[in-house]
Amino acid sequence: MTLILNQADWDELHEQAPQPELGSQVLDEFESLIGVPKSIGRGYHRGMELSPGVWLSFAEASYQQDVRVNVPAHNHPIQIGVFLSGYLDCSIHPTLDDSRSYFSGSGVSPAYIEIQPGGQQLASLNLEIDPAAMGTFFADEPGQPEIIRQLFKGEDWKASFYPKVTPAMRSLVYQMWHAPYRGVVKRLYLQAKVFELLALHLDLISDDASQPQPCGGLKPDTVARLHYAKEILTNQLENPPLLSELAKQVGVSDRTLQRGFKALFNTTVVGYLKQQRLLQAERLLRQGNHSVTEVANRVGYGHLGHFAAAFRQQFGITPQACLAGR
Repeated sequence: MTLILNQADWDELHEQAPQPELGSQVLDEFESLIGVPKSIGRGYHRGMELSPGVWLSFAEASYQQDVRVNVPAHNHPIQIGVFLSGYLDCSIHPTLDDSRSYFSGSGVSPAYIEIQPGGQQLASLNLEIDPAAMGTFFADEPGQPEIIRQLFKGEDWKASFYPKVTPAMRSLVYQMWHAPYRGVVKRLYLQAKVFELLALHLDLISDDASQPQPCGGLKPDTVARLHYAKEILTNQLENPPLLSELAKQVGVSDRTLQRGFKALFNTTVVGYLKQQRLLQAERLLRQGNHSVTEVANRVGYGHLGHFAAAFRQQFGITPQACLAGR
């Protein structure tokens, strides 16, 4: 069973959570602590503003069940996320775990679904930097590396990268988590480590192998818009928009939507919609509390025979057999 929340619900749950125990760890006055609600799991988020526009947090948590958070489109800071254990699924990114970190520039993020899997121990570092604060470190000069310009998208879709988590990166995150100082010295120490972590990521993504590769000649902005289209389809499986409406909604032409979807996701818009409908149907049937007809209608199939044929083609069994636990 998956707990489904929107961003406001998720934030409110954590704001109302009781103060957790940190054991031997001691908080400094510039740090804040938010607990994981006991109704969904256990753990904490320890955060701090190191300097104006620079926020650092550490999270250690486990959840009793899968928690799905629907995040709306929003303005996005420069962000780095590194996992020491556990993993996170996100509808517009590859799975993030202890082998692959997340590095995003600023700009506009499309809406997405974030899933915190239940039954795992999650330990992660999150760094967010306001683009105005970061911009003071980079002069706007001719010949500036393209990778630096990718960090500042303004009102355009943000660019994201997924560098490999190296031993040096893990060591640095561990040092930050267990800073050996207190008070103002600790704050100064963490500020230095933040920019060391940033430099490490910039060095990694400057490597040709780690830079975002063009997908069928698509521009990064178009790729972001196609991910947004995919997100819209995922959230509206029962009543998806028409192809022309979807293209208009994400700001591309019908032709770009169709060709780009095939190049980026190796399937058509209709093919993706069908696949996601059937995957949702399979999950609902295995829960055992809906009839085959109810599930077919819920995922947008008005004809029961068409649903049964598509389901059997996808999974090799009938919907009735799936419902029966086979």
